[in-house]
Amino acid sequence: MFKVISLWYNRMFSDPEAVAMALVFVIGFVMLYFFGNLLAPLLIALVLAYLLDWPVSFLASHGFRRGIATSLVLLVFFLIATFIVLRVLPTVWGQGMNLLTEYPVMLNSSQRWLESLPERYPEFIDGALVQTVVDNVRTRLMGVGEQLLQSSVSSIINLATVMVYSVLVPLMVFFMLSDKQVLMRSVTRFLPNDRRLLAQVWMEMNGQVINYIRGKAIEILVVGGVSYIVFALMDLRYSALLSVLVGLSVLIPFIGAFAVTLPVAMVGLFQWGVSPQFGYLILGYGIIQLLDGNVLVPILFSEAVNLHPLAIIVAVLVFGGLWGFWGVFFAIPLATLVKAVMNAWPHAEKAEVDQPSS
Repeated sequence: MFKVISLWYNRMFSDPEAVAMALVFVIGFVMLYFFGNLLAPLLIALVLAYLLDWPVSFLASHGFRRGIATSLVLLVFFLIATFIVLRVLPTVWGQGMNLLTEYPVMLNSSQRWLESLPERYPEFIDGALVQTVVDNVRTRLMGVGEQLLQSSVSSIINLATVMVYSVLVPLMVFFMLSDKQVLMRSVTRFLPNDRRLLAQVWMEMNGQVINYIRGKAIEILVVGGVSYIVFALMDLRYSALLSVLVGLSVLIPFIGAFAVTLPVAMVGLFQWGVSPQFGYLILGYGIIQLLDGNVLVPILFSEAVNLHPLAIIVAVLVFGGLWGFWGVFFAIPLATLVKAVMNAWPHAEKAEVDQPSS
């Protein structure tokens, strides 16, 4: 047993650079796991810095000083963010509160419709089975409603934290963008001198993370905007709230689209019942999801993600369980990072092959 472990250790850690790379990633994992809440403003600032780096670099390459370019980009970004907070967010919040108020009524209406199915189609549907399903779904949905209400109350209580973030995050983003090269050199001072493998992984991951964050932002805006247009044209109630949910659902691959289908279908069923209008809603929503998965995602992420769908789902479950929202948001980049490390990791067999024969 010890011989097997020793052989495995010699094969995997025969290269000192591999040991250094493993140490760097272990320290990073420990810091994120135990101090993730404290580092949340830094993570938000990093995401925004990755998102805004392209326009800043574009202006800097056309004669603007990087500090001025950063100021201009941040000014435009925060004007847009202020518009969203003052105009869009109150509408979404009001619709969310109204939906929570009507939530029990929708559940009762859906329950009555499901319970009527065995009477209409007794040869196809078992009444006891329908009742069991209704009870389970009702229990789970009521639990979701209570969690949403608790989250709303806790978000009001944590308003002070949001105010602190609104000051700290813009400052960190500004310095990350304006002093990018200085900060990069400062960080490399704390890395091992032999960091060829780390540089290889960084070069592979940096472009993919930039493409992923930028692509996700575009995907959220496009999917959410198109959903709002479709819902508004159909005069669907809570169209702003539902379009925001549909847009944010793209953060969770596969699972998000399935989860957000329930509130869309539930609101449509409560508003129109089983009718052609409800069918048009489901058809339009399905077309949006198909275009997103088969057209928009390949265009935006053709160079960023080359992972098996099972690996993506496992990454969402694992990293989401470890770090919540940020784990879900970075699940694909983190899975890609794991893949890049596995590809770059030296093996004893590879080292023997690379050595010249005497």
